[in-house]
Amino acid sequence: MRGRFITLEGSEGSGKSTNLAYVRQRLEEAGIDVEVTREPGGTPLGESIRDLLLDHRNSDMGTDTELLLIFAARAQHLHERILPALDTGHWVLCDRFTDATYAYQGAGRGVPDERIATLESFVQAGLQPDLTLYLDVPVEVGLARAGARSEPDRFEREAVAFFERVREGYRRRASAYPERIRVIDASGPLESVQRVIGVVLDEYLAGHAA
Repeated sequence: MRGRFITLEGSEGSGKSTNLAYVRQRLEEAGIDVEVTREPGGTPLGESIRDLLLDHRNSDMGTDTELLLIFAARAQHLHERILPALDTGHWVLCDRFTDATYAYQGAGRGVPDERIATLESFVQAGLQPDLTLYLDVPVEVGLARAGARSEPDRFEREAVAFFERVREGYRRRASAYPERIRVIDASGPLESVQRVIGVVLDEYLAGHAA
């Protein structure tokens, strides 16, 4: 039986890393073999591309270059890890996927959705996540959290207006695909955020794990 593909989405400071570990724990407790990965990255080649994308020294990177690098990393990720895992019945839990491309490069950078959709169709051949947890947090809260965490990368150095557009892009995606994307208010205490995530996972497992 094919495995399930679950993604976590959210902008800077939304708590993806912490909650990714929580989701993994919940799935493993349910007896599910789960492979955890991230985008951009997930493979040696993808991680090299990730380094290029995040390096603030590449501040002059063109928008089309950025978009193509992201899909190049995704193509390798699908070929090397995601599809083989799903085909052998493992579940895949991924930190960001194509919804992030529509939010960051689409809404954030202004790339037309049609251009992203063309690459999405070519690279993914119809593959979509089975469930997406979108961790929604106000931009000022998320940036404050991210700023306290580490030195900002190339994306984190963007202006507040960029992240406002990214958040709006995510919200549009969630409205367009409510059956797949579950919006989680990530602005509160971690315990309350994970309580909601747990409820969503329990409902999903009850309906789809068999």
